[in-house]
Amino acid sequence: MDISSLKKILSRLFSSYVKRHFSKLMLALVLSFGVAGGTAAIAWLLDPAVKKIFIEQDKTMLLIIPFAIVFAFTIKGLSLYFARTILIKIANEVVRNIQVELSECFLKSDISTIESKHSGKYIQHFLYDVGLVSQLVGNGILNLMKDSLTLLVLIALMFYQNWKLAIFALIMMPLAAIVAKSLGKRLGKVTSESAKVIGNLTAFLSEMIKGSRMIKIYQQENFEFNRAKKVLHEHMSKQNKIGFVMIRAQPIMEMLTGFMIAGFIFYTGLMVSTGEIEINNFFSFLTAMMLAYQPIRSLATINMLFYQGAAGAERVFNILDTESHIKENKAANNLKMTKGDVEFKNVTFAYPNTKDKAVKNVNIQIEGGTTAALVGHSGAGKSTIINLLPRFYDPNNGQIFIDKQNIQDVSLFSLRKSISLVSQDIILFDDTVRANIAYANLQATEDQIKKACEFAAADEFIEKLPQSYETIIGENGIKLSGGQKQRLSIARAVLKDSPIILLDEATSSLDAESEEKVQNAIINLTKNKTTLVIAHRLSTIIRANKIIVVNQGNIVDTGTHNDLLKNSNIYKNLYSKQLSAH
Repeated sequence: MDISSLKKILSRLFSSYVKRHFSKLMLALVLSFGVAGGTAAIAWLLDPAVKKIFIEQDKTMLLIIPFAIVFAFTIKGLSLYFARTILIKIANEVVRNIQVELSECFLKSDISTIESKHSGKYIQHFLYDVGLVSQLVGNGILNLMKDSLTLLVLIALMFYQNWKLAIFALIMMPLAAIVAKSLGKRLGKVTSESAKVIGNLTAFLSEMIKGSRMIKIYQQENFEFNRAKKVLHEHMSKQNKIGFVMIRAQPIMEMLTGFMIAGFIFYTGLMVSTGEIEINNFFSFLTAMMLAYQPIRSLATINMLFYQGAAGAERVFNILDTESHIKENKAANNLKMTKGDVEFKNVTFAYPNTKDKAVKNVNIQIEGGTTAALVGHSGAGKSTIINLLPRFYDPNNGQIFIDKQNIQDVSLFSLRKSISLVSQDIILFDDTVRANIAYANLQATEDQIKKACEFAAADEFIEKLPQSYETIIGENGIKLSGGQKQRLSIARAVLKDSPIILLDEATSSLDAESEEKVQNAIINLTKNKTTLVIAHRLSTIIRANKIIVVNQGNIVDTGTHNDLLKNSNIYKNLYSKQLSAH
């Protein structure tokens, strides 16, 4: 990251998130003056302490000066405490605001954007990268204020005691700045590399946990363990690099300080011997110089903290700046449902970063209140067609209409409110049965929830659960069977009561008994609704009003079950294979 990029990112971070806390920052700056003043007072008090107490043996000063030293330390400590408290609050508010924006960005992102990156990488941005920003705001800004002021006040004190010695002591500062600039660039690069490794680590851990059953059944524990060791070793190596870069300035600073003190002692010895400086001035100056060592060291490495924070902020901003592929006109009208007619007109679509088209010049007409089934081999484009209707993706060419309204001309909220989706990939939350069903309508009454479950043939097994509707079902419904999870999914769709139903292989993974119950639930769900269904088992869609045969992204045949058995070789072949399989 070059200097111009660093400035640009830090400027955006300040103007967008930190500037709103300007009054608190000013209060922290005032308190930083207290830290600087207290530190300088400690060094200055050694001058009268040596002269009045040890040389002149003033009894009054023997009481006053120790008290003054305690007071100076107290002012310094309290000022530092309150300044840190303010900056911690500011940093946490900045983190919260960024995480809120990331959450909103994620929730509003289109499916293709979300699927372009592993979920673990998003978690990395949410926690690790935002954590780097927190360190920058919480520690970087505070250190910059208090250490800069402390150093300036101590330098002023050194010039007050002896300007020649002060100039000699300042020789090391340009050298420290050169060291800091070099290490800061290196740290920014290493931090970016580390972020990638942490993203890979998060993704790996997520997959290892989710795939635990697969790992065990295929007996790949050793393979995954070796992968874990490799990923963790890579993570350790990058963290070592960051640590080494962070402390690399320390031996250089120690060496520079050693040269400075050695030269200082030699030069001061000559000055004391000629009477150019008194011993009390010497001790005060020496204390100021030694106290200046800490802020010099801190400021020499502070730009590394800024490079780290900027690297994290840059990755966060890249996410926030990603535009959704699904554009919505803010002045769009709500979808007005009448019959529920659906029409695909010359629709073509290819997934991002792929050459082949998933669907090609698709034309479909579905009369409202009827059921249309999509059949075809795996990869034919059936799920793509279904995903285009709620605008999970937008077609590259062509248009889709609901009741003669182009779905791209109506609000997304009204469009998706009119559509319910039940798929084989069931999504359930680690919450109660009631909460999972009510997710479709958070204002639903108890009676509405129970009726939805009755329609979905789910009430019988729910009542047998330990806490009935209040039973926690675990991550993605892990405590339920496949059929039970599917019926909860259908109950949720029933509660939504949408005029258009999308069924994507809703019964493909169920046993015969569960399938029968789910099929009955689906009949209840789709009654008098416009339904577009994908079914792996053709026996489940024989009664569909229209069956559409999809092959390599094209609509090749359309008709009823009997029509297609007579006129469609692809459909006849699919149906014959399934009959022979049974």
